[in-house]
Amino acid sequence: MILVTGGAGFVGSHVVDRLVADGEDVRILDLRPARRDDAEAIVGDVRDPETARRAVAGIDAVAHQAGMVGLGTDFDDVVNFTSHNDLGTALLLRELARARFTGRLVLASSMVVYGEGRYRCAAHGLVRPAPRAAADLAAGRFDPPCPRCARPLAAEAIPEDAALDPRSVYAATKLHQEHLAAAFARERPDATVTVLRYHNVYGPRMPRDTPYAGVASIFRSALAAGRAPRVFEDGRQRRDFVHVEDVARANALALDPGGPPGTYNVASGTPRTVRDMARALAARTGIEPIVTGEFRLGDVRHVFASAARARHALGFEARVPFDAGMAALA
Repeated sequence: MILVTGGAGFVGSHVVDRLVADGEDVRILDLRPARRDDAEAIVGDVRDPETARRAVAGIDAVAHQAGMVGLGTDFDDVVNFTSHNDLGTALLLRELARARFTGRLVLASSMVVYGEGRYRCAAHGLVRPAPRAAADLAAGRFDPPCPRCARPLAAEAIPEDAALDPRSVYAATKLHQEHLAAAFARERPDATVTVLRYHNVYGPRMPRDTPYAGVASIFRSALAAGRAPRVFEDGRQRRDFVHVEDVARANALALDPGGPPGTYNVASGTPRTVRDMARALAARTGIEPIVTGEFRLGDVRHVFASAARARHALGFEARVPFDAGMAALA
């Protein structure tokens, strides 16, 4: 029996779909009803000790997808992010430890733990730029300079062993989830922990019309209302967009008893600009996205993945083509 926390949500429901299609017995824990009759469902909060205790009883593996995502609205969200992500994970891990769990735990983490991506200076090699200053962003200087000589930097694909530098409340909670999972693995050496760092996930069932939605969903909602998507900065910021069906397949591979534990980027391996993504969504509408120059201090400039480790260790490669996936989403 595999427990999928957050199994009625965006990514979690696709993980459930994949596991059920593979013939696995699945138990779903979510605040919302799962509305399917081929998986056991518990409607409840992972932060409730009794609910968490019931959810982990008799399970062989866990895909921990439950949590709060996105940049949110303002710093007032700090308590909710910490409660849902950190406390929820802590309660789940405590009940797993009390149940003497010896199976596989897959934690849904995020590329946000990297902060800015990987940058190289022609003079100083790999460098770590400081957080971008509001004055620079307001002046349209969006790319971070070398912290040593102020020269332009070249962005590179970021590997899993890069230094971590969370730059938002959400990012801080995702890194803390990773730390809690690592502590659990040390206390329960018979259990196996794998961390999947999702990059920009898109696809069917994305949350809509909420400040916690991803940028692809926000753009899609604008297009559905006949409005042009508003692209922040100059639109040239790069991300790695990966389809949710590929993310679900990565979870299935990580849950396989023969798969090696570890930390893996879950990504397409092909960076795209945010403007590329907006144009792909709008391609059939006749609406041209607007590049606004606006910015958010919590955003980073370029962060895209090296997908080599997941390919070599898990056998994972993204299969859904970017243009086809965006067309279907639109």
